[in-house]
Amino acid sequence: MIGVDTNVFVRFLVQDDEAQANRARDLFERCYEEGTKCLITIIALCELEWVLTASYKVTREEIANTVYGFLLEELFEVEESSVVKAALNQYRQGRGDLSDYLLGARGKALGVETTYTFDKALRHVESFTLL
Repeated sequence: MIGVDTNVFVRFLVQDDEAQANRARDLFERCYEEGTKCLITIIALCELEWVLTASYKVTREEIANTVYGFLLEELFEVEESSVVKAALNQYRQGRGDLSDYLLGARGKALGVETTYTFDKALRHVESFTLL
């Protein structure tokens, strides 16, 4: 297994730098041919959402579909995939950031009763309590 930085995923997805996009594609093709998995960490998913939203105006639905695609693709190993799936389901239906839902789902998986927040977008999410 190899680790992949968020910027490699961004170049691969948005194709805004042809040389880097080609290198990212070549890396993924080589890994696929060799049977090497590419780790996608929860931190990388948080960064990916932020970059795609802030810099490229990618919609929530497109981000959700991209993350879901990573979960289905055998090339990728998504860190704590069950936590990511739970967070992704909330993200699709909610107004918070993916990172918020990942934080709540991760806490729940670790036995946290609730996660306190000031974020009003999370007031109706079961794993959060508005402070």
